Amino acid sequence: MNATHHDGRSVALYWDFENLHAGLVEAKYGDGVYAKQDNRFKVQEPLVDVQALAELAASFGPVAINRAYCNWQYFGRYRDALLQCAVELIQLFPPGASAKNGADIKLCLDATEDIGRFDHIGTVIIIGGDSDFMPVAQKIKAAGRTLIGIGNRRNTNKHWAKSCHEFRYYDSLIDAPGAEGAPQPGEAKEHPPAEPLDPAAEILKRAVRLLAETQGEAWVNKASVWHMIKRLDATFDPKDHGHASFSDMVKAMDPVVEIKKGDTDHMLRLR
Repeated sequence: MNATHHDGRSVALYWDFENLHAGLVEAKYGDGVYAKQDNRFKVQEPLVDVQALAELAASFGPVAINRAYCNWQYFGRYRDALLQCAVELIQLFPPGASAKNGADIKLCLDATEDIGRFDHIGTVIIIGGDSDFMPVAQKIKAAGRTLIGIGNRRNTNKHWAKSCHEFRYYDSLIDAPGAEGAPQPGEAKEHPPAEPLDPAAEILKRAVRLLAETQGEAWVNKASVWHMIKRLDATFDPKDHGHASFSDMVKAMDPVVEIKKGDTDHMLRLR
């Protein structure tokens, strides 16, 4: 189920943010709850794991466009997560009390325009489950780009999902079930107690795991891991964590990764 990867080409990521959030609200509180007017037009609790989705996008290549569409006046509690992931916020006011905000239409127009303007975009990722994305799926595929879709299992249109080269269900991407939602800012997900990893080990583990999932192979190229780390955190420097180089850092991480010789470079696998 691996999408075609475009070496050296970049990723355009588009979020129909309210669509994803609404699905998580209904998974947590019941069908139809979000659609009630008094629930839509109030401050929303943060349920979307923004970082996990941004990291998944980065596993397909460097992210050149990262744009989220929503009526942001009710989504301020996502502020820190969105800023940390460098998401460009597109504000859409619904034209009436019961009207949709038109995110899907604006998203489709922008995606079509962007693939026409930028040859470097090799992969387009659309987060949202709406059947309205089917026409833009045809445009993206006709332009020779790889299309990845992401949506909630309960409110994703099956025809839209099948029109993508690859579709990932949000519920399967996040450790906790979709109904539990993501941690709120300042809160941690509940996991069994474990030895805390140092930051270098943590980012190495995340990079190897994401590459392995994206490529469908447990063993991944060491150079690819370094590029992935820089996509996850452009400021990361092994020297800040007591390692002279990335190679030295990897050697010191024996409890986290196995190393073997590959044809052209060392290969890494999570233990």
